[in-house]
Amino acid sequence: MGKYYDMLAKDVRLREGLKACMNCGICTGVCPAAEFYNYDPRQIIVTVQSRDDEAIEALMKSNTIWYCGECMSCRPRCPRGNTPGYVIQALRTLSQRLGFFVESEKGRQQLAIKRTIGQHILDRGYCISPRLVDPAMHPEQGPVWRWVRDNDTEVFGKFTPNYGKPGAGPVREIDPETLDEIRRIFEVTGGNEMYDAIERHSDRKAREMGFDGANDDYFREVYRYNSNTHN
Repeated sequence: MGKYYDMLAKDVRLREGLKACMNCGICTGVCPAAEFYNYDPRQIIVTVQSRDDEAIEALMKSNTIWYCGECMSCRPRCPRGNTPGYVIQALRTLSQRLGFFVESEKGRQQLAIKRTIGQHILDRGYCISPRLVDPAMHPEQGPVWRWVRDNDTEVFGKFTPNYGKPGAGPVREIDPETLDEIRRIFEVTGGNEMYDAIERHSDRKAREMGFDGANDDYFREVYRYNSNTHN
């Protein structure tokens, strides 16, 4: 009893985010995600406060913790100074570390985020690099995005003379020294370790689902699949 709570308590975000909750429900009342999903920040806090291992594990294996948009609307509204968004961040990190995230549809999408945004940061220094966004993965954008990507130098060059080039300005080429520093930060802070955990647990789940590991087919599956049950 309390094993997972003790693990969560090592995360500074839990210590900062859960101080004296009285379960008033204001966080749920102001939460944008609660309007669109079967999502209740107040109930998440109740579950964590219970220190019930079975309930907390079920939470970390569910879609629920991935519905939060991390807007932190809950933070300034709580009369007791709690931040449910911080608690959810701690739950997400522990879910990734223990491999529970692969048991939910939204959790499995962490692999897609890691291989796109995460890899873009390490390779280019940006969360999003227009040249690396594959139009085939975004059919909802129609033909316009493919044209923009194919003509990116002309399009983005209208806003900055150094698009994709060394120098100053937005979407410039990040110099090798800065990229090395970014990669060292990931190494020192445990970012690479977290990336490895996401890959390892995703590979395990992919094999359970009949894929040949976390290959491109599995990546596309978690990236594009939507059960349309998230309401």
